[in-house]
Amino acid sequence: MESNFVTHFHLKGLSVNQKVQIFAIFLIFYVLTLIRNILIVVTIICDHWLHTPMYFFLSNLSFTDVCNSTVTVPKMLLDTWSEEKLISLDACVTQMFFLHLFACTEIFLLSVMAYDWYVAICKPLQYMTVMNWKLLLAVALWSGGTIHSIALTSLTIKLPCTDEIDDFFCNVPQVIKLAYMDSHIIEILIVSNSELISVVCFVVLVVSYAVILVTLRQQISEGRRKVLSTCAAHLTVVTLFLGHCIFIYSRPTTGLPEDKVVSVFFTAVTPLLNPIIYTLRNEDMKNSLNKLMGKKEGKEEK
Repeated sequence: MESNFVTHFHLKGLSVNQKVQIFAIFLIFYVLTLIRNILIVVTIICDHWLHTPMYFFLSNLSFTDVCNSTVTVPKMLLDTWSEEKLISLDACVTQMFFLHLFACTEIFLLSVMAYDWYVAICKPLQYMTVMNWKLLLAVALWSGGTIHSIALTSLTIKLPCTDEIDDFFCNVPQVIKLAYMDSHIIEILIVSNSELISVVCFVVLVVSYAVILVTLRQQISEGRRKVLSTCAAHLTVVTLFLGHCIFIYSRPTTGLPEDKVVSVFFTAVTPLLNPIIYTLRNEDMKNSLNKLMGKKEGKEEK
């Protein structure tokens, strides 16, 4: 297609030689992501003992993980069996908008959750006072994600470009690469926008966990070991998630063979890992899950 403004894009997708394996693996990942994250949200809603700021933000994280995965994975599963792998311009723009909305919101959420941990451990007496603004914080981080997404998506809507995207979903860097015109200024805007958010949030996360570790350095107890292991797990999530953003958006028009692998982790693997990592050592969450499942089993027996 040689026209300046396209109406459809061709997605190259993943490997064309292992369709069955790719479809099966990603279908399993997606179904498990939905089940685990939705179960966390339902459990937190149903158990009033979990109506605290920490679990409020955890339920938001699970919700964004479901949405983040749903933006890309179902389309990718359908395209596994398609030869053309077409996506309309409107659908591409919509996918980019929601991808950046949920991704940016999740970055803000991870930062707020790290701060929540910091206040809970380092300033426990002030916890409810400081974190009582949870609804305002939630509105702020979702609003921030929306503004970020509008800003990035608007940069690509009217770019004259070719029609073949070397990925399995629409993303701003991939679309920018297709532009006929000089996109140097747009690249600078993308890098300054995305990198600034990623770096600032990463600093907040590292500082929060560093202060937690310093606070606990004099304590030797089972509780300390659990906190340390939880912090390590949380930092793993942060590294996977923010690592993708820094890796991709620091060079928006320069593609590498590893880009697709990193995108797979971002869209399919991380949303599956989050509920495992954030609830694995959380006794309150595990007890509430057991109670919820026990209620369901009791109703089924009746």
